Amino acid sequence: MSRIGKNPVTIPAGVTVKVEGNVVTVKGKKGELTQDFVDVTIKVEGEQVIVERSSDNKDMRSKHGLYRSLINNMVIGVSEGFSKELELVGVGYRASNKGQKLDIALGFSHNIVLDIAPEVTVETVSEKGKNPIIKLSSFDKQLVGQVAAKIRSFRKPEPYKGKGVKFVGEELRRKAGKSA
Repeated sequence: MSRIGKNPVTIPAGVTVKVEGNVVTVKGKKGELTQDFVDVTIKVEGEQVIVERSSDNKDMRSKHGLYRSLINNMVIGVSEGFSKELELVGVGYRASNKGQKLDIALGFSHNIVLDIAPEVTVETVSEKGKNPIIKLSSFDKQLVGQVAAKIRSFRKPEPYKGKGVKFVGEELRRKAGKSA
């Protein structure tokens, strides 16, 4: 039995979970998320969501834990939300936003202007003497991760000086420079 899949998902106050066929809809104070499911049965019993599988083959076992985690992330997202912070390390690296447009200067000949999805709120913090920080938050965990990965892909941190876009708290593997 899947260790993750057999744990029930507790539903906090203010969150409603509705199962119609193979579509689960989770609604809370932050927003509403829907997800399609196959090969598993999902039951809402009181304040818990239980995910069960029909057989024990490998494909079903893997989906069992996956779908339980997806439902858990949906419940946490609509009740609390998710956030990620990115740090721009480098001389002259800047970030600013106007609404849902993020303007990033990463040492290229031009600034990068990125349209952020309306479900994601973006905020930029620039303090003198500190690296600029981009804060992303939303009720959809997958969308926040995707937007953060897209921003990071413009200039990944390099191993010698550590310049680039990195997650706050990320440990970089540093290399020694050339020895003379």
